[in-house]
Amino acid sequence: MSTDTDTDTDTDAGTAMDIETQQAALDELHDSSERADRADTDGDRDRDRDRDRDGRPVLRARFEHNGSPRYMLYTIKRFGFDHDHGFHLDVELVSDELEDGLETVEAKLHGGDADLIDIDYISTARERANGAPIVAFHPYGRTVGGLVVPEESPIEDISDLPGHRVGVVRRLDKNWILTRAACREFHGFDPEDEATSVEAGSKVGLTQMLRDGDVDAALQFWQIIPEIVETGPYREAVPMADLVQQLSGVEQTLPISTFLTSEDYLAANPEAIQGFKRAYADAVERLQTDDDLWDELGDQLMYENDPTVVRGIRDHWREMVVTDWDAETVDAMERLFDHLLDVAGPEALGVDHIPDDLFQLEVSSR
Repeated sequence: MSTDTDTDTDTDAGTAMDIETQQAALDELHDSSERADRADTDGDRDRDRDRDRDGRPVLRARFEHNGSPRYMLYTIKRFGFDHDHGFHLDVELVSDELEDGLETVEAKLHGGDADLIDIDYISTARERANGAPIVAFHPYGRTVGGLVVPEESPIEDISDLPGHRVGVVRRLDKNWILTRAACREFHGFDPEDEATSVEAGSKVGLTQMLRDGDVDAALQFWQIIPEIVETGPYREAVPMADLVQQLSGVEQTLPISTFLTSEDYLAANPEAIQGFKRAYADAVERLQTDDDLWDELGDQLMYENDPTVVRGIRDHWREMVVTDWDAETVDAMERLFDHLLDVAGPEALGVDHIPDDLFQLEVSSR
């Protein structure tokens, strides 16, 4: 096995300013009473505040500044869907760097500084198996990425990875897990042994490694790929969505990422979680049909506000989003997990089972 680690991350002033700019756009969508509430806490969003001034339960959403859920969060705030459904959504965008081996959003939830995040369900299983009192209460989507290579690269498929340096955000990244499983099942080798995996520590750092020539290929997250490809010279050699379908053996769009909250928050505020599920449905419907809204999102939240990039992100988002789930969906997710476990093994997944009560299909009012 050959594994390198690159510790350069997105701490430069340009990225920090971009987070600040996006956050300012979201903050503008808060009404005057919400801004007053924030002033009362000196801008500290992580300070305990159970209710807003109108008595609505507060749901503290902490999401990565370059993650696709921010489009949905913006839409909820833009149209007031949170207040329509009886809760107040407090949104803060955070870094995508790792904190003590966890994504920043995971660390926020574990530390009691967030009530709502999204991560893939393999990571959720891993954290719950390690004792984290977290539950997945709603699907988000098939949020996987793709293998991106320079245009002139000889890499055309995952079968071409041996002997090459492959950049990953981290080795427990869902994209690397899927790649290892597919290579072992369909091509008879493990790229962890036959290639060199290089950990970047963040999505921004991974893109920079690819541009600097530090890796031959990068397993980047889907919402960043259009920006890389359009600004070139790069191409997407293998969409991870194809591997999901091949490995799962089902036709339906399986949610890989889900929305999480803590057991304590769910028990204390089921109405807020129910409200979020309804607000999410409203936001998805709007994003599925309103092209002008995507142009606005390009202006306010995207790194590359290029019409081609915006359309690419919009169309892919509409394909990958999942609006609801049921027992059959969860069964398919568990079968995919079991298959990945059989093929790639617990070392690749970082967990050997899906803990009981991980998925909360129904949320009951108190």
